[in-house]
Order: sequence, then C-alpha cells, then structure tokens
Amino acid sequence: MRHRKSVKQLGRTHSHRKAMFGNMVTSFFRHERIQTTKQKGKELKRIAEKLITRAKRNIGLTSRDEGKKLHNKREVMRIIKDRDIVKKLFDDIAVRFKERNGGYTRLYLLGKRPGDAAEMSIVELVEKRIVKKKLDANEKEVKKGQKAKKEAPKAAPKEAKKEPEKEAVKEKKESKKEAAKEKDKKESKRETLKEKDKKESKKTKAKKKEKKR
Repeated sequence: MRHRKSVKQLGRTHSHRKAMFGNMVTSFFRHERIQTTKQKGKELKRIAEKLITRAKRNIGLTSRDEGKKLHNKREVMRIIKDRDIVKKLFDDIAVRFKERNGGYTRLYLLGKRPGDAAEMSIVELVEKRIVKKKLDANEKEVKKGQKAKKEAPKAAPKEAKKEPEKEAVKEKKESKKEAAKEKDKKESKRETLKEKDKKESKKTKAKKKEKKR
C-alpha cells in the first residue's frame, strides 16, 4: 500500500519521472523561468528550492572544507548533469539568495490550456539577475563615432534653418521697398492727373468768359 508517500507519480515510471524533472530543473536554472502544468510546477518548485539550499551550504566554507564543497556539488549533480548550470547555481544563484531563508521561487497560475484543459503555471525565481553589459574598447570607439555623426547632422540643420530665415527677411525687406516704390509711383500719377484736371478746368473757364464778352 502507498501510505505516507509524498512523491507525485504524474502517470510516469520512476526513471521517466527522474529524467523529466532533471531536464526541467536544468532548463529552469538556465532561463530562471519555465512554463509548465500546475502539478509539474509544484513538484519542480520543491526540487529547485532544495537544490538552492544545498548550493548555499558552500557559502562561507574555507579551503579546508574542500571535501564538503565537493560533496554538495556531487549531490546537486545527481539531478543536474550540465556542469555549466551547476556552476551558475553555486556561483550566482546561491549567492543571490544568500540572505533569504527559503521561498526562492514563485508560481503563477495561467488558467486552463486549450485542448486538454490542463491548468498551466509559470515558475520563476523571486530575485532576477541584473545584467550590465560591458563594452569593449572597439565598441566604445564605434559608439563615440556614431555620436559624433549624429551630432554633425544636428548642427547642419540649424545652419540650414538660419539661411532660409535670412533669405526670408531679405525677401520681406525687398517686397516692402517695392511696395513703397509702387505707392510713390501711384501718388505721382495722381498728382499729375490732378494738375492736368486743374489746367483743363482753367482753360474751360477762360473760354466761357470769352464767349460771354
């Protein structure tokens, strides 16, 4: 009888289940986030937190305790076969959770999956790593050159803007001068016309006087 057995079989044999969770934990520590079903996510969360606790035991151990360090790494490598992920777990993730006592992961429920209506979930680490990209000397020089190129075209449009403004001001002044000249011409024509009208009116008046005599 299966009394007092906490392991969830998930419809798989022991060897299949062991291999599946080994792959899932490896992917989880590689990406620090994984999407799976609710039941698998709960079991994965339990296994991942045990491994993080095991990796934290190496923090603070001195060179005299090399045997303990090696033992902890071998215990983890029973589940995780990828040496790069094991190194990341001990050197990065364990140090990140140095001051946290448990609760290294969280589980979100996403609802039911279309097709078989299985409840889906996301398991992720509570604290995410902040990556600061380090630039090489060549990349820095390239970025400086790009900035200089960007600044040069910005200065050119300003000069280009100033030139049209100056031209516009000149055109306005010229148009004003032309308008003033046209006004002067019109006024001079009006004066000449008035003088002609006066002369003609004088002539007509003189003719009328002669006729009366």
